[in-house]
Amino acid sequence: MTATLIRPTGRLSPLVAGIRSAVERHADWAETAQLVADQLSRHLPTPDVLTPAQRLGSPDDYQGHTLHVEPGGSFSIVGLVWRPGQITRIHDHVTWCAFGVIQGVEHEELFDADLNLIGRSANHVGDVSGFAPPGDIHRVHNTGSETAISIHVYGTDITRVGSSARRYYD
Repeated sequence: MTATLIRPTGRLSPLVAGIRSAVERHADWAETAQLVADQLSRHLPTPDVLTPAQRLGSPDDYQGHTLHVEPGGSFSIVGLVWRPGQITRIHDHVTWCAFGVIQGVEHEELFDADLNLIGRSANHVGDVSGFAPPGDIHRVHNTGSETAISIHVYGTDITRVGSSARRYYD
């Protein structure tokens, strides 16, 4: 995945304020992920939070566009763009995460610690979920015919750590 940084837009202000409030509760990671998912559900932006060029994605790999990094690094908001056929490796995360689909359909496969497939879901526009380590091993892919876009909120400064993935699995 490649990442680019863009300036935050005013359209994200209600979402940023809601996430900030959720994070400031200092709950454990699992509860924080759910609190943030609730805020994301309430304030899920539309695809035009990304520029038309960003919404095109890349033929090489799915792309991430950093939309906001909270001062102090307590969370980041990233728009991920998936062209048809693009897929992540199986991975887990460095922190809690919440995501919501704003265009297309993202397919997710969930795995246990032994990498046994334990669940599948098709996440459509408006679907929001939150999760936290441990128990966050998954793979995401776009099996549809149109570009899929999702908003991800991570509990860290993603520009500082470079990736939300903690480990990749074969």
